[in-house]
Amino acid sequence: MIDAHPPRAAIGRVSLVGAGPGSADLITVRGARRLGEADLVLYDALASEEMRVYAPQARWFFVGKRACRQSIEQEVLNRLLVKYARRGLQVVRLKCGDPFVFGRGGEEALALARAGIPFEIIPGLSTAVAAPALAGIPVTHRGLASSFAVITGHHEATYAPLLDGLPPESLTLVVLMGLGQRAPIAERLMARGWSRETPAAVVVGAATPQSWRWTGTLGALGGAEIPPPSLGAPGLLVIGAVVGLAAELASDSSRDEVLDVSVRKNEKGES
Repeated sequence: MIDAHPPRAAIGRVSLVGAGPGSADLITVRGARRLGEADLVLYDALASEEMRVYAPQARWFFVGKRACRQSIEQEVLNRLLVKYARRGLQVVRLKCGDPFVFGRGGEEALALARAGIPFEIIPGLSTAVAAPALAGIPVTHRGLASSFAVITGHHEATYAPLLDGLPPESLTLVVLMGLGQRAPIAERLMARGWSRETPAAVVVGAATPQSWRWTGTLGALGGAEIPPPSLGAPGLLVIGAVVGLAAELASDSSRDEVLDVSVRKNEKGES
């Protein structure tokens, strides 16, 4: 049970706040303001603990979901939001990235609307574009990619039909929650006409202390090894010609951490 503040007479409000890609200073000004007004914060696994500085007066309760780990059911979480708003609390639902980008924010908003609870959506910087940018990868670039697609790689039944429908190398592909599926995703794309030499990247913990990125080719993507310090951190895949810009556009602090498989193979004299 959440030992929150005592019940109040007036009904409260729920703010569905996007926390951004990880670093506490990448949350929006409005999101930080709502944290400062909060009585209770229900936060995700990937929302930075550093954000507690914005709401030292609030009670914080973890409701995150991580793959293969026991977590609170969405229906229970929806009821918690309604319950504590009805007690008059100012509730912040703090979600990694943007609430409406693979964050189940729509489900929570619908539950609040149907219960007659006042709520607001405070967008966040989506990891789908922020993480590649922090790694020096623009998802669009004139002459290389005029569009991009964002999919979730969590379940093959979900991503397979989407991948099958993409013309080879026609855009930048960003795969959220796809680290564990990088090998089958790469194989599926190549089987449908994508070149083995298509630039590809793995970006892990882009705005966290565990930040790490790998760049190479689609053919080598399945064998990309994530170093132990970054295991468990949030990550994504980027596939497309724009990845080739990473070496030039990455910040100085991240360039030294790049592992370029294609370069290493050339150094060994392999093709």
